Amino acid sequence: MRILVTGATGYIGTAVVDALKRAGHQVVGLARSEEARSKLATRGVQVARGDLKDPAGLAAMVKDVDAVLWTATSNDKNVDAPAVAAVADALQGTHKTFLYTSGVWVHGDTQGVANEDAPLNSTPIVAWRPGVEQRVLNTPGVRAIVIRPGVVYGQGTGIPAMLTGSVKDGGAVRYVGTGENHWAVVFVDDLADLYVRALEKAPAGTVLLATQGPGVKVKDAAQAASEGAGVAGKTVAWPLEEARKQFGPFADALALDQRFTSQKAETLLGWAPKGPSLIDELRTGSYARR
Repeated sequence: MRILVTGATGYIGTAVVDALKRAGHQVVGLARSEEARSKLATRGVQVARGDLKDPAGLAAMVKDVDAVLWTATSNDKNVDAPAVAAVADALQGTHKTFLYTSGVWVHGDTQGVANEDAPLNSTPIVAWRPGVEQRVLNTPGVRAIVIRPGVVYGQGTGIPAMLTGSVKDGGAVRYVGTGENHWAVVFVDDLADLYVRALEKAPAGTVLLATQGPGVKVKDAAQAASEGAGVAGKTVAWPLEEARKQFGPFADALALDQRFTSQKAETLLGWAPKGPSLIDELRTGSYARR
């Protein structure tokens, strides 16, 4: 398939582009800046010049592709929602694939282990995302798919890098809240594998959670990050009220207690995550001090 990937130079998008190419698909990467265009060209990816703030321009691109795989976000409803709507409208009636990336934060605190059918109780920073999900899923004549990844880790970047990065401020790993909450997580390469599987095999209207294992207690992740950063396991709790002063609603997202099962992806698509655990990655892997 010929696939337009938004966010093609981002954290998730880069891994997805590589996985698509390995699977034999032709990738067209959306790029706004000259730097992004250069990165894609260097990797042998065809470049489409575009911007989420130009919905009409994005819509015009879909006639030349078989599928749109959306990993981009501005984290702004007023930018993302019109862009997604424009692409969905352009795809209407074509029966082409539109795979949209949401996230597990739309579920809020899960009160135990949840699946895709659990009611949504979005934390404020992503309160707009369920509406965008439905905009994609309800577009007639489109093979719509939504993936909700957990906290993505690997390659020494993403949200877990905040743990190791916090050491420089006080000689200990700092985490938001009590640390008794769980992060639902997914290794970036395993996530990319799921995107390819969903693109190739998922039925229209499929919603998939992408998480690995029962969730990781944040206090345990901080401990592992501290050992990996060479500060002998030193950690410090950052009260949520204080974290909000710096991070705003992002702090509330970091303090969510979330556990999920991805049995649907495993059963429907044969997804079998193989990557290292977040704890191992923090302690001795890509996040650890070399």
